[in-house]
Amino acid sequence: MGDLSPGFHGKPRDLMSRLPPGQYPTESFPVLSAGPTPHIPTDGWSFTVTTEVGESRTWTWEEMMALPQEEPTVDIHCVTRWSKFDTRWQGVPLDTFLDEVETAADFVVAESFDGYTANLPLEDITDGKAWLAHSFDGYTLSPDHGGPARLVIPHLYFWKSVKWVKGLILTPDNEPGFWESAGYHDYGDPWREQRYWSD
Repeated sequence: MGDLSPGFHGKPRDLMSRLPPGQYPTESFPVLSAGPTPHIPTDGWSFTVTTEVGESRTWTWEEMMALPQEEPTVDIHCVTRWSKFDTRWQGVPLDTFLDEVETAADFVVAESFDGYTANLPLEDITDGKAWLAHSFDGYTLSPDHGGPARLVIPHLYFWKSVKWVKGLILTPDNEPGFWESAGYHDYGDPWREQRYWSD
């Protein structure tokens, strides 16, 4: 309890049990990016799922917004050691998009409009575990936080929740993404402190 972030005034003990090892709770929402923040207008935005055989399905912004929406409230954990409790999002479960394609793939590469990528086992973004989010805390998602839309995969370190996401590529083999190729852990479980390849 000694390394709380500035402005954090303490949380009930049951919340502290939700804090992975090596993390500190914060009430702020730090902005971290690998490069400049892109600004993508919604009329130029699309989201594409491409299968391992090259077949694809694309949704425009309007089509995505017309899909059934969910409002998950989840804890998020950054590899830089901050955690934020009870974050509120609005978006479409990734299951909704994946139900539209046939695949035998075991992995997925998430792609951003700025070229950033992150790899994930397919099972980690299905069965209600992940969302394509367009709103945070009741407001349109800002570009700094990944707007107009980003992935939210709360059970993994937040670098896996790709900002400015433009699509998913389904793959039979695991293909390390941007940070994974630079030495970050291939999976990124905060409860096992999987920050780097050696963890």
